[in-house]
Amino acid sequence: MSKKQRITTNLPPSVDNAPPEIQTELLSLQTLPIDELLKIAHSKVALNQQERHEELFEKNQIGEISSPERQELRELSLAADKLMLKKAYAWAILRWRGYRMPTLEELPKE
Repeated sequence: MSKKQRITTNLPPSVDNAPPEIQTELLSLQTLPIDELLKIAHSKVALNQQERHEELFEKNQIGEISSPERQELRELSLAADKLMLKKAYAWAILRWRGYRMPTLEELPKE
């Protein structure tokens, strides 16, 4: 392993490719203990938000969505995207810390 590879593997995951508005929040995850990272990694969008998102998405697909509903859909989509980024980054930190990643079969089923 080259010196550059050793240095790179000893650094925490980068947030450079994340949207600027969430980078600080992602960086703050680096200081969390493993149990908190696991909590984030396993978190889910609330069922009522999932159902509302799906309902609004379907209304949008058929063109029967109001302007306030379109804004709500945008907000729900952004919140879900933000959660997915946080989950992915939490898993990246866990892996960087040597935590064994679960296989697909080991992940909880919905």
